[in-house]
Amino acid sequence: MEVKISPSLLACDFARLGEEAARMTAAGADMLHVDVMDGHFVPNISMGQPVLSCLRRAIDAMLDVHLMISHPLRYIMDFARAGADLITFHYEAEDEPHEVIRAIRAAGVQVGISIKPRTDPEVLLPLLPDCDLILVMTVEPGFGGQGFMADMLPKISYLRAAADRQGLSPMIEVDGGINAETGRLAVNAGADVLVAGSYLFGAAELPQAMAALRS
Repeated sequence: MEVKISPSLLACDFARLGEEAARMTAAGADMLHVDVMDGHFVPNISMGQPVLSCLRRAIDAMLDVHLMISHPLRYIMDFARAGADLITFHYEAEDEPHEVIRAIRAAGVQVGISIKPRTDPEVLLPLLPDCDLILVMTVEPGFGGQGFMADMLPKISYLRAAADRQGLSPMIEVDGGINAETGRLAVNAGADVLVAGSYLFGAAELPQAMAALRS
């Protein structure tokens, strides 16, 4: 299994966003994870379409946009136009999931869906054929720097097995408390995309940290 790395820009120095993004891609990142928070679905507020648009102009990398917002339908086209390559929304958002998936497809970008730690992964089974990526949160969404929730590992395995049974191969992404040790646990459980924030942006030797995640 080839492991993909998606550094979470939430952990970067926002005064140097373009430089930080370029540093990650130069070190071998496969995509860049952009956390969008609305202060309602989650208590924090982060960045929006104008920041994404500036980032798109500054860097040639896959932009992995994670919408932690209550009403993703209102903003799908805006984020697609701003430069998202993949848009992930939450099953727990207030909009109907099939409608959001159709809107993302219509916008011409890849579709991802995410679940919070307390959500039963079974709810995603009918949606697996329509998604390019499944994001399993291994922390409560909304804040960086939280500890990895190891009790989410069976959820990763469950979704990988369910996709295999349906003959599907969506990317399974894990976000929250990822470092070399927890990343290995997630990959062994069936994940193939690792989102890492402080582990990468705070690394003294970034290439070595990136290589440790891949191994």
